[in-house]
Formats: sequence, structure tokens, C-alpha cells
Amino acid sequence: MTTDKPTVKNLPIAGIIFVPGSAKEYNTGAFRSQKPILDAKLCTKCGMCWVYCPDGAVFVNSEGMYEINLKYCKGCGICSEECARKAIKMVDEEE
Repeated sequence: MTTDKPTVKNLPIAGIIFVPGSAKEYNTGAFRSQKPILDAKLCTKCGMCWVYCPDGAVFVNSEGMYEINLKYCKGCGICSEECARKAIKMVDEEE
């Protein structure tokens, strides 16, 4: 019986292999309890919601306005906290 400690070289191969770009297929926002709602009238397009979103769920649409892709948003509320104009409100998912 050997008592070799695992190293990077002798670890068993395991895990899930993803094809590059396949993350778009996963609905990562399906488990949130709250979602952000953006009030376009209050938005000044400062982009702070985009900068701080850890999920990359905030994007600029074809009209130059910020939107939140709820398929990827996990409802953390960081965008709402960082919005100086309070243009983003967190609401319960049922609403």
C-alpha cells in the first residue's frame, strides 16, 4: 500500500467538460428570489450597473439603453446598490 500524497500530476481525471461558448445555454437565473427592474426614465446611462454585475447580465441594447438579461441574472442586487440614481429596484420574483 502506498501513501503517496495527491499532486497535480497524479490527480484522477474527473469533472465536466464544457465546449467553449456553451455557457450561453444555461439559464443561471432560474433560482433567484428577487429580480432587478430598471426604470429607464431614471437611468443616466452611467454604466455602473454593467461594471459591477458579477454575472455579466447587464448589457446595452440597440437603442443605447441598459437592460438586464434575466436569464443570467442571479438576483444578487449589486446593480441596485451601485446605481446612484436608484433606477434599479429589486422586487420579489413573483412580481
